[in-house]
Amino acid sequence: MKNIIQPVKGTREFYPEDMALRNFINDKVRQASQAFGYQEWDGPFIEPIDLYAAKSGDELVKKQSFVFNDRGGDLVALRPELTPSLARMIAKRQNELSFPVRWWSFGPFWRYEQPQRGRSREFFQWNIDMLGVDSPESDAELIAVAVTFFKLVGLKPDQVQIRVGDRRLMETQFDSLGIPPENRMELSGLVDRRTKMRPEAWETNASELGLTAEQLGSLKSILANNDLYKSSESLLRVFATLEALGVRDYVVFDPNIMRGLLYYTGTVFEAFDLSGSLPRAIFGGGRYDNLLADVGGEPLPAVGFAMGDVVIGLLLKEASLIPPYVPAPSSVLVTVFDDSLILESYSLAATLRQSGMNVMVYPEPAKLPKQFKFADKLGIEVVLVIGPDEAASGKVTVKNLRDGSQQTVERSEIVPAVRRILESG
Repeated sequence: MKNIIQPVKGTREFYPEDMALRNFINDKVRQASQAFGYQEWDGPFIEPIDLYAAKSGDELVKKQSFVFNDRGGDLVALRPELTPSLARMIAKRQNELSFPVRWWSFGPFWRYEQPQRGRSREFFQWNIDMLGVDSPESDAELIAVAVTFFKLVGLKPDQVQIRVGDRRLMETQFDSLGIPPENRMELSGLVDRRTKMRPEAWETNASELGLTAEQLGSLKSILANNDLYKSSESLLRVFATLEALGVRDYVVFDPNIMRGLLYYTGTVFEAFDLSGSLPRAIFGGGRYDNLLADVGGEPLPAVGFAMGDVVIGLLLKEASLIPPYVPAPSSVLVTVFDDSLILESYSLAATLRQSGMNVMVYPEPAKLPKQFKFADKLGIEVVLVIGPDEAASGKVTVKNLRDGSQQTVERSEIVPAVRRILESG
């Protein structure tokens, strides 16, 4: 083992059972996205660093991105997020696309973070966005897509919760507190980190930003007011739409949700595991109406969210919601009796595949008990044997590994015989 080169820190190796979980998440992401009419797309895995420097903030660009000079001397990055690429691609064809655009993607991303439970440096992420509509109803639709995913994987409202806030609503609250505009970005970030900090440390940070004792007391009252959304016509429409869509039981208002990235302009939301074992958000997103103009396009309203596969994968494991792992993608194994009959086995397998079945052939002659044991270990249900007797009589022996029964059938009847066994299970 000490001679094996280890993987890069923070990356993951996907053995077949791990790949099954990744594909399960991807399949449910696809199902939820397409249920609402979203189209699949993707962008480059490597981007000019300037694309992120324009709007994502110094921390993402300077501390969390994998940045390097390519052979031509250009400074590029492995993509840490997808929204800037989306904005650029929309801007390039803004006059050709039919709006609203509904797009989704599931692909790899990289961030140079400290690996820990729920966080790795290489991850897969679901991105889903609607561009071209500025309405509370479109904000609600994105939240409903997320809830649909939760329902598809079996997560219930007592297991996960989506918390909704609004940057515009909080701006009016900052106005009422007399917070100077130059302090609001830092204060927004501090509010967003409130649940992750000890109360004394949070209050000390707030005081260091210049908040008086009176302002701090008022801000704490605002952040504890879960009915504050009722003063916002936009949020009232969001929650009414969620009710109409049948997903309201997964969603609550939370004035502490601000989102840290610079480009959010209105409704913001994050999802959390209610068991408390996973302190990181499952996903986050919101309205970002200025980003397209920042990459050279015409101003265009947009809303979307992103969900990484690491946290949701851990949550699904803890909740025992991952389907049983099936080692083999085929349900049928054709054995190889000896060298003289190997082509008979391959021909039989081809016949079964032409009928739409997934079929594996044992790749060399071996004792039949060994081949049967191999099939059983992989969860294969049907094993076929063509020995000298079967070959001479034009027949095939069919072994049902589920119940141990065995029959010999005419080769012309092999497809319906195997299909009956598979369909009976």
